[in-house]
Amino acid sequence: MKSFATLLIFVTAALPFVSAHGFVSQVAIDGTLYKGNHPNKGEQFPSPVRLINDPAPVKHADNPNLSCGQNAKNAKVVADANPGSLLTFSWQSGDDSVPLWPHNTGPMITYMAECTGTTCDKFDSTQAKWFKIHEVGKKTDGKTWVQADIQSGKSLTVPLPDDIKAGDYLVRHEIVALHLATDIGGAEFYPSCTQVRVGGNGTGVPDKTVSFPGAYKDDSAGIFDPTVFNPGAVYTFPGPPVAKLVATGAAVNSTNNAAQGSSSPSTAASSQSCKTIVDENGNKRSYSRVMRSLMH
Repeated sequence: MKSFATLLIFVTAALPFVSAHGFVSQVAIDGTLYKGNHPNKGEQFPSPVRLINDPAPVKHADNPNLSCGQNAKNAKVVADANPGSLLTFSWQSGDDSVPLWPHNTGPMITYMAECTGTTCDKFDSTQAKWFKIHEVGKKTDGKTWVQADIQSGKSLTVPLPDDIKAGDYLVRHEIVALHLATDIGGAEFYPSCTQVRVGGNGTGVPDKTVSFPGAYKDDSAGIFDPTVFNPGAVYTFPGPPVAKLVATGAAVNSTNNAAQGSSSPSTAASSQSCKTIVDENGNKRSYSRVMRSLMH
């Protein structure tokens, strides 16, 4: 029988918020801020963040919307980036009256996929071959999830690989909410895709790629988690491990198998200040305190 404290944690995390849905509201790339369109308001301005039509979670690992979110629409902007660029993701609720991200349990995982044969504004994400570049789960205390920082209004910064080959890429950043994951099929997926054009002289390509759907199963470790509310329980990330980049021309192993990642607790990624903002008309302007206020 679960202890009262464990049940209390479960009930608190699973409270039925009408705002218990959300989306990526903005992405900063090396200090340049790009706003994301609100899924309940349609496309209001150009953005590199692909617009979803519903802030509700994607349910089940075989859902075709698992690639980039609910009926995600190709974005018009492909944002400039470089090997080692820092991408800072900010999340919010789909309900403007309760704007903070509503969940606090589960990992945050980031993948990339090259937009082969075309530019990313024309690329079909269902054809993408994804490789994992970053994952965070629990903090070093083994109890608190990094996702809880998002719930308190903070953002997460993800570095691009230092030697990644130049080209157009989708960056798939997702929250996997596990407050209902004690049952198979209970996990909630919130994927978001941002279109970037990586410059530089890098030569690295991933050693392994996966597809979405395909990389996860509803009963995969880290997706179905009957111990998610047990204090100190070790968490196993779903999907493949973080990819190793190899020299261009080396063989790439493509698989749909749901591989297991590291079971070690994760720590929060570093944050950055934003010095530039891209407005609704695509113009850049100084805005030095925006991201600082979001990160703290």
